[in-house]
Formats: sequence, structure tokens, C-alpha cells
Amino acid sequence: MMLFKLSLRNIKKSFKDYAIYFFTLILGVAIFYIFNAIDSQTVLLDVTSSTKSIIDLMVNMLSGVSVFVSIILGFLVIYANRFLMKRRNKEFGIYLTLGMSKKKISLILLIETLVIGAISLIVGLLIGTLLSQVMSVFVANMFEADMTRFAFVFSTSATIKTLIYFGIIYLLVMIFNIVIVSKCRLIDLFQASRKSEKVKIKNPIVCILIFIVAVCMLSYAYYMVTVGVDDLALASDILIPIALGCVSTFLIFWSLSGLLLRIIMSFKKFYYKGLNSFVLRQISNKINTTVASMSIICIMLFVTICVLSSSLSIKNSMTANLTTLVPADIEITKTLDMSVSDALDLGYNEEQAEDSKYAVRYSLEKLDFDVDKYFEDILDFQIYATNDVLIKDTLGAYYDEAKKTYPFLIYDTAETFIKLSDYNSLANRYGLEKISLNSDEYAIIADFDQWSAIRNEALKRGATLTLLGKEYHPKYDECINGFLYMTSNHINTGIFVVPDEAVSDAIREQNIFIADYNADTDEEKEDIEKMITELSDHDYATSTTLSASTKISIYEASIGLGALVTFIGLYLGLIFLISSAAILALKELSESTDNKERYNMLRKIGTDESMINNALFKQIAVFFLIPLLLAIIHSIFGLEFCRYILETFGDEEMVKSITMTVIFLIIIYGGYFVITYICSKNIIKEGR
Repeated sequence: MMLFKLSLRNIKKSFKDYAIYFFTLILGVAIFYIFNAIDSQTVLLDVTSSTKSIIDLMVNMLSGVSVFVSIILGFLVIYANRFLMKRRNKEFGIYLTLGMSKKKISLILLIETLVIGAISLIVGLLIGTLLSQVMSVFVANMFEADMTRFAFVFSTSATIKTLIYFGIIYLLVMIFNIVIVSKCRLIDLFQASRKSEKVKIKNPIVCILIFIVAVCMLSYAYYMVTVGVDDLALASDILIPIALGCVSTFLIFWSLSGLLLRIIMSFKKFYYKGLNSFVLRQISNKINTTVASMSIICIMLFVTICVLSSSLSIKNSMTANLTTLVPADIEITKTLDMSVSDALDLGYNEEQAEDSKYAVRYSLEKLDFDVDKYFEDILDFQIYATNDVLIKDTLGAYYDEAKKTYPFLIYDTAETFIKLSDYNSLANRYGLEKISLNSDEYAIIADFDQWSAIRNEALKRGATLTLLGKEYHPKYDECINGFLYMTSNHINTGIFVVPDEAVSDAIREQNIFIADYNADTDEEKEDIEKMITELSDHDYATSTTLSASTKISIYEASIGLGALVTFIGLYLGLIFLISSAAILALKELSESTDNKERYNMLRKIGTDESMINNALFKQIAVFFLIPLLLAIIHSIFGLEFCRYILETFGDEEMVKSITMTVIFLIIIYGGYFVITYICSKNIIKEGR
């Protein structure tokens, strides 16, 4: 009982030391609960069966990510606990001097860990439960679900999972504390505050050389993910710039620790102004002894910025794309004029080869589907292709240069053609730009930026097109933004629009059938959608090659993918952000503990408290800003690479995503900075 009271008194007395610890634990518990409670929240949402399956997939993936998150939080909690143990060395020394056994000290720590764990779990779960209701609204908005069944939800499964995972973390902390206490010696406990990390004086010339090498390495890594990104043919190739970035980040901090003070000392007026000399020496010493930590924190912040910005951008861009790239209720495609041998080679059967002689409407009628009853605003046309006109043939003089610049693209694919009248009908239906052509001209429509750039170069050089023995010249010197197939992404690599007489049925490739549902309500549209889905059960289904893309299915798939990427990105991004900020905060608090005597010395020589607080503020601010600034520089190039990878989704919403990421940084990273300053200020006042 006495030990329990002593433990509670220790926690109350040292609450300011536990502030960062509590803040981190509560945040970790709350975020862990929120993302694991999504399963319970989505049960109330009124969604379709396909959307429900997407949500189930997302929940399963988040559950898997939670294992990784728990490992990160486990290391973070143990690291934070290590700081608290360091703060209490003198206290443990007094206990041993008074005759208390190490077993009883371990028991005190065990009780303290249990109490702190219980409090953080209760508070974190309460906050998590409240915020999870906000998450419910967010989830419903993401999936465009009906909120009429919304109700306050407490997730028992998420609570149990949180208790188990954090219970394991606290158990590891207890074991860690017992091991530390069992190995401590009385003399080490009393002299711990006098010990300082050995700082090796670095040769400035070596530092300059290392810094130059690091900058060159980093510049090359930046080049690889921007200008030279097309040379990264394999997924494993990206490991090279990542490795270069990690090594150069470490070398920059290593060299900076030896150069920073020397550079600033050359500016005499600034260096000797106020307490600048004291602040700068403190910062230099900290960087000198925390090179590895600063490097890891910088990389974690970089990952946070890129993950949050990219994941949010995908969701926003995909949502924005749906309004323009999916303008009709249904688009049905069918391969035409397959020979039996070609059909068999492609995995089809003889019946499907026979059916390929006819258009989409014929197959729908064979499936007993009444086209005129259920469809309206029908647009029916063919596209054409021939192996006599490949991509490499249409690039003209630019082909050799394109192959060198983009060596991994496939240039032996047949080009696709559409009649001018058909495309203008499609453009009128989709709200796209119409085209006018002379009898010997062609145009290209495309919306995939990389391929548009390639084709634009060919068009500017006047690349001619030879189709069925006749030569055609480009009407425009660049591609017209447009598309043919309904998708959620910009994937049109280029379709040639040619005069109607330029093509013939001899090279028919595909029939495209576009329509809206003849329905007045969403329920009626869903009924027609269900009928179309059930056509796969018809006896004739195995005898045709119809393929349908519907607005409803594209919407559900796009929203589901966007939500999946967003939630995983938010989950990992927030945990990485909390971890990096917490490590910095604990490092700074540890330094404040070690430097109490230095601040007391400043008071003894007449420095007023406001100057000391100002010096402390500058010191902490610079310590927080240095890894963040380098992470932001990394992110400029990292986001450019992400934009390249995700260009099919569009990057119109990237600014909004970056803005949201900045808000997260300000709230969480800035919050840790403020708490660190307040706690550090209290620590340096203890010795007064």
C-alpha cells in the first residue's frame, strides 16, 4: 500500500515530465482506436453490396497495417520511457541509499507504468470514441453513403484490440524498466547528471568535403526521380535514389554539426548579440550528438509529407475525375471480326468468334435484353485498327529519339482509329472539343500526359500517317484533350481521328455502345444495373464477348480505392508524424534536464528570465525546424515523383492535399513544439 501511494505521489509530482509521454500515449491510443473502429461504424451505412465488399477489404488492410503501427508505437513508448528513467536517476539513487531494494524500486515502476497505462488508455479511448463519430461522417462522405441510420457507436472489437496491443507494449515497458533497475549501480545514478556525451571535434575541411559529396549525392537522387524518372524502368530501380537520399541526409547532418557553429561565428555581430552564442553552441552540440536521430526524423517527416499529400490527392483527383470521365450510365464494348484461330489464341471459343461478326445490339437481343426499353440516348459506333499502322510508324522522324528517351515503352502496338463523324457525335455527347478535318488530315485525342508529350513532339515535326494506302498529315501540332472509354483515370494514350472515308469495315476492331438508363430514380437505375449484371447467367453469355463499364460500378470502385488509399495514408502518415515529433520533443527535454546548471549559471551572471526563455524558445525552434526544412526540400522532389507515378489520376487536387498536410503538420508537429517548450521551461526553472 505504501509503495502504491509513493507511486501515485511520484506521478503527481512529476506530471510535467510525463506531459509528452501522456500526450504521445493518448494520441497513439486514440488514433489506433479510430482506425480500427471503422468496421463498426460502416455497419450502419446504407451501401450497396459491392461497396460493402470494398469496405471489408479496406478494414482488413487497416487491420494488417495496425500490426506495423503497433510496432512503431511500441518502440516510441519504450524510447519515451527511457527518457523518464534518465530523469529519475537521482531519485532512484536516494531510494537505494535509504535502503530500498531494487525489487521494491522495480515494483514502484511497475505500479507507475500500470497507472499511467490505465489513465492513457481510458483518456485515449474516450477521445478516440468521440473522434470516431467524426470519422463515421468522414467515411460516409467518402463512400457517398446514406447517413439516415447514423448513430453513436462504441466499437467493442476496436477497444479489445487496442487494449491487447497496448497491453503488450506496456508489458515490454515494464520488462525494460526491471532490467534497467537490476543493472544500475548507486554511483552511476548519482553521477548520471554529470555525465555528458563525448563530442568529437570534427575537422572543418573534412566536414566541407563530406557536405559537398552529400549535396552531390542528393542532387543526383533528385535528378533520378524528376528529370531521369523515365530511366527507372523496374520497381527495384527506385531503391537507388532512396538509398542515396538516406545516406546523403545522414552525411548532411554529420557535416552540418561540424560546420554550423564555425560558419555563424564568422558573423561576429550576430554571434555576440544577446544569448545567441549560448543558443548556437547548444544547437551545435545537440546536432553533433544526435546525427542519426535527426536523420531518421527527417526521413520520417519526408515520408509523412509524401504519404499524406499523395493519398489525399488520389482521393480528391479520382472524385474530380468521375464527373468528367464517366459521363454516361453504361458503355458496352465488343471485339469484332475475330477469326476462329484468333479467338482461340485469345482464350475465346468458336461461338464467340461467330458472335464477333455482329454488333453489341445483336448480342444484347440474344441475351433477351430489351435495348429500347431500358436504354436511351444511345450512341453506337466502331473503332478501327490494323497491324499495318503501329505506334512506331506514326511517330515519324521522332521515333528514334523517342525510343532513346523512353526505351521501355512498347512501340509495336497497333494504333486505334475512329471516324470523324463518330468522334464528333461522341464529343457532342461528352462535352468535348469537336474537330474539323480536310480529306488528307488527321488529329489525335489523348489525356495521358506522358504519351501526349511524346505524340506532341511527333505532331510538331509533321509526322505523316499512311492508312490503307493513303497519306494523311496532322491538322494540329498537339493532341486534343479527350477520351474514348469511360474510366476513373486519364489513360488515353492516343486515338487517331480520321476522315470517314479513311477507314473501312475491313479493319473493324471493336464496337462501342454508349447509353443512359431509361429511368427516373436512382432505385430504377439500380434495378437496370442489376439486370445487366444478371446477364452473365444467361445461356448465351458464354457465346459473346460483351464487356460493360457502368457509371455505378466505376463510381463504387473509384470511391473504394480512393478511400482505401486515403485511410492507409492517413493512418501511417499520422503515426510517422507523431513518432518524429515525439522523438524530437523527448530529445529536447532530455537536453533541458542535462543543461539546468548552464541556465542557472546564466541567472547568476545577471541574465533575466525573459532572455533565458527567449533563448530556450529559439533553441527548441531551430531544433524542430532543421529536420523539417530538409524534409520539405526532399518532399518537393518526392512529390514530383509521386505526381509522375500517379499522373493517370490527375494532379489537379495536389494543392488541396498539400494544404491538408500542412494543417496536420501545424497541429501535431506544432503541438509537440509548444508542449516541449512549456515542459522545458519548467525543467530549467527547477534548479533556481
